[in-house]
Amino acid sequence: MVGRRRGWFRSSGNSEWIEQARGSLASAFLDMDKRQSAAEAAVHASEQVFPDRRLAVRWEPVRSRCYDAAGAYVTLTEQLEQAERDDTPITDGPARVEAVTRQLTDAARAVDEFYRGNQTQLENAVSVLGTVPQFARQVKITAAGVRRQAAESAYASFPSVREHAGTVDEALVTLEAAERDAPVAAVREAANRLEAATKVLADALAQAPSRAGAAKTAITSVTTRLAAAHTKAEGLAPAYSALLREFNAASSADLADNGRESQRAIEAADAALARARAAAAENNPEIALDLTTSARGYLTEAERLVDAVTKRLSLLREVRSDPQDKAKAVRFRLRDAQMLAVSRGLVTEWGSVLDAQAARIDRISETLTGRHPDYWAYVAELDTVTDFIAGVVDRMRKQAGPRRE
Repeated sequence: MVGRRRGWFRSSGNSEWIEQARGSLASAFLDMDKRQSAAEAAVHASEQVFPDRRLAVRWEPVRSRCYDAAGAYVTLTEQLEQAERDDTPITDGPARVEAVTRQLTDAARAVDEFYRGNQTQLENAVSVLGTVPQFARQVKITAAGVRRQAAESAYASFPSVREHAGTVDEALVTLEAAERDAPVAAVREAANRLEAATKVLADALAQAPSRAGAAKTAITSVTTRLAAAHTKAEGLAPAYSALLREFNAASSADLADNGRESQRAIEAADAALARARAAAAENNPEIALDLTTSARGYLTEAERLVDAVTKRLSLLREVRSDPQDKAKAVRFRLRDAQMLAVSRGLVTEWGSVLDAQAARIDRISETLTGRHPDYWAYVAELDTVTDFIAGVVDRMRKQAGPRRE
């Protein structure tokens, strides 16, 4: 057996053995190279389409292993060719062939393990990479159709149609620029933006015919609300006068400008409504709708200003009729908080804090003196206590009580 093996290194056996060795090595190399090339292409696709997944970083060690195996294969193959050409022996030839073959096989196995571990992501990336150009073309065709429809539409002058048509134009320019020199991921993102912009434009065109009716309804609604605001505003002056007559001047000092400001808001709403009617008459329903929205905003502010006066008067009269009722309500909340502290075992931490509020309520009640007590300050201070108690209760509910043995 030994003599036969040595025969492989003599000139009579070199050619036959080397031919077999080269065939075995080539088969292992081509198998590894095929697997590496497929995985490399898939990783490249992933980097193009999903760069955030960073598969190339995980692929690099496997790739280096393949390169090392390929380098060993090239070196040994060159040596085999020289030995065959010169008819010279190769030291440890069979062992070296076996080692390089194993290196190639192990590298191929590492490629398979990497691919199987990331198969879904890799195949998805390859699929997307192949479909992006077609997807981009289809999106551009659809966008051009909708854009042409918008340009030829009777509603082309509507602000929403103009705005969204401009967005489509910008998205189309961005996509075409990306197709020239950007990565596939950028092309895909640009195509998605164009597709979304096209859908918005199509929706605007579909809704345009109903805008006239919506504007008419909105104008009618705001007209009714404006009339109601005028009626409500008529009660502001008498209510403010009553506040001045019946209560401490400090109780209404913050409301002194409400009459003037509410009137300005009503006048602004009236002007916006007039412009809305004019826009609707000129077949600009979207502008009319925007103006009715502005009018509603002004009316909301006017109503708030009027209500602040009338509600203040009602509140102060209610407190004046039974001042202690407000204090009783706060004390009731305080007792509930104290009972919660007891049930949670938190008296040590919160008991004195809550007890201090009882004294605070007493001090506030003692401020109602003189011919015109400041009921508004009384209410405000009691509300402050109520808020403080609510804060303590909230903290106690979130806080675990002491451990009981």
